[in-house]
Parts: sequence; C-alpha cells; structure tokens
Amino acid sequence: MEQKTYIRIPRDRVGVLIGPHGKNKKRIEAAFQVNLTIDSETGNIEITPQPDQTDVSVLFTVRNISHAIGRGFSLKRAMTLLNEDQEFLIIDLEEYVGTSKNALGRVKGRIIGRGGKSRALLEELTECLISVYGSTVAMIGSYEMLPVAREAVEMLIDGAFHKTVWNHLYAYRRKMKK
Repeated sequence: MEQKTYIRIPRDRVGVLIGPHGKNKKRIEAAFQVNLTIDSETGNIEITPQPDQTDVSVLFTVRNISHAIGRGFSLKRAMTLLNEDQEFLIIDLEEYVGTSKNALGRVKGRIIGRGGKSRALLEELTECLISVYGSTVAMIGSYEMLPVAREAVEMLIDGAFHKTVWNHLYAYRRKMKK
C-alpha cells in the first residue's frame, strides 16, 4: 500500500513552495525522495514517497516544511525543520482578538514592530524563527524555547508593554545560563 499525505496552503504561497522554475519543489523532492503534486488553483498538495523511499516519516517532515512555507516562511527557514529537535507551532490570532481587521492589524503590528524590530528581537531572545502571516503567527524552534516564544507572543497580544516582554525574556535567559 502506498502512503500519501495531503496538505493545503494559501494559493499566494504556492509560488514560494514551487520556487523559480520549480527549483524549490525539485530540491524538496530530491532531498526527501518524494513526489509533490501541487494544484496552484486550490493550494492542495499531495506528498507521495518515491518507490525507493522506505521511511514514511519523511512524509511528516515534508508536510511540516510545506505547512511552514504556507505560513510565511521561506524555503531556507522552513528547512530548519529537518533538524529533529525543531518543532513547528501556529498561533491563530483570531482566537485571541476575533476577526476585526483593526484588532488583527494592531496585534500583528505589535508582534512585528516598526521595521520588523520586535520580531527580530523576539527571534534573537527565544532562538525561534517567527513568521506573521494572515491571521497567524507561526514559530519554528526547539522544544524548550517554543513555549517561551509562545508566552512572549501571547503577552504582546494581551497588550503587555514591549519593555515588559523583553525584560521577561532577558530574565528567562539569565535563569537558563545559571
């Protein structure tokens, strides 16, 4: 029996998954010995192992990488999921602030910051990769640091001052070094 897995990503992210002249798609297919069937109209992706691929866990890895690309990460950043101690987490902002465009825009702005500075500092202090796309915040990081990054993002969503969040993260890092 042939194993397959399916995923759907936003249509405007399909181009990133395929890459220029199909380069990203070919790279994923070669690295994992899978075939990707991508429907550009719907964003549906079928992941099928090639006949010589015996490890079905690669389907899960390719699915996570595709999902990460669908949530706003570049191929390079999504490929960090190859490292087995890296996890993938998505926070749906609508669960916190509802569907109001103003509320979503405000919260996304707080997380990203002026010129992307808040997101960059969050990434630096939590050692996690963060992408704000649509109404979601996606994170790639270690099992230990993802909950810390999630807590920091939730603090920002709840309206905590940026300085409070940074101080919390600096204190956490000091505690971890001891």
